Amino acid sequence: MTAGVFAGEDERVREFPVAAEGIFLAHAGVTVLPRRAADAVKRHAEASCTRHQEFGEVLRDVSRARAVAAAMVGAHADEVALLGPTALGLSLFANGIDWEAGDEVVYYADDYPSNVYPWTALRRHGVVPKALRPEVPGDITVESVEAALTPRTKLVALASCHFLSGRRIDVDGIGRMLRARGVLFSLDAIQTVGAAPLSVEHVDFLSADAHKWMLGPMAVGIVFVARRNFGVCRPTLLGAWNVKSPDFIAQEEIEFEPTAKRYEPGVLNVSGMYGMKASLELIQEKGIGRVGDAILDARDYLEDLLDGMGFEFLSPRKGDARRSGILTARHPGKESAGLFAQLEANGITASLRSNRAGEKWLRFSPHFYNTRAEMERVAEVLQKAGGR
Repeated sequence: MTAGVFAGEDERVREFPVAAEGIFLAHAGVTVLPRRAADAVKRHAEASCTRHQEFGEVLRDVSRARAVAAAMVGAHADEVALLGPTALGLSLFANGIDWEAGDEVVYYADDYPSNVYPWTALRRHGVVPKALRPEVPGDITVESVEAALTPRTKLVALASCHFLSGRRIDVDGIGRMLRARGVLFSLDAIQTVGAAPLSVEHVDFLSADAHKWMLGPMAVGIVFVARRNFGVCRPTLLGAWNVKSPDFIAQEEIEFEPTAKRYEPGVLNVSGMYGMKASLELIQEKGIGRVGDAILDARDYLEDLLDGMGFEFLSPRKGDARRSGILTARHPGKESAGLFAQLEANGITASLRSNRAGEKWLRFSPHFYNTRAEMERVAEVLQKAGGR
């Protein structure tokens, strides 16, 4: 089973119906929904057939969802906007800060594109993007970030975990160092929130959509702006929700809401919010610590099985504190695309990803409900496909 997270197989399949249909190991991509998340979305949709979509308790539930989301990252509810996708939040940060010509922003050139383009596009303002280019994908350390800083560095934009290698960064260590240097820290946390404990204590800005490890719907998520930075990051999307408009009457002066609602210009993805809230409550019910341990148990067990079959790994190895739930591997004697096709033919969903050199890798990303027995089935299929 999964490190004692479930009382038994019946509960596991009830919470995650996909487990009765196949083996889903692509949570670093787009997740399947837990039953309770799908039910929450459905309940709102059904109720909206006879009442308008903001009926009665909806706004109260939005506040509850905001509190649940804030708890996942150790923030105050007033510092969280319920927006997705991740790129939206990152773009809000990049476009909302007052830049001066010659300011520098440090980013990782081989990060997921959503955490690259908002920063490189700042060249139009005279900002100088400075790319980190580690030899090992995702191998970004406190020392390598500090070495890239100059007196003109205004912000460092990183991902909490690299989408391809699954290598995590030291969020707290980097954040403390940047705070001491007076440099802002933006975090793309989509590959971490919901899979491992994470704190924004030393982070200025964070964005993470719900559709990966949070087990939620697409296009809803967590956008965190530390209260101290409300004046640093001006809202760039304006509407009747985030600009004070009493009785929906436009005012001569723009005055923003005093909380992170200032980044929500209009109606929210309420159906998605209900699904995200339900999924986050499931994770919190099980305990993020136990969830994280179960994810690593499944991931490490699969690594052991593939290692014995001659696979090589792009991800940090078992026991490395920088590893995550992502296990990226390939077999030196077999085409990854062919192995991927065999997995799909046997009801196993993984991801096929490429690095900048065009090399194909299999990316496995189990969640806490995946079992060791499922990992053994993956290895069996790969073995029969010629992976040994």
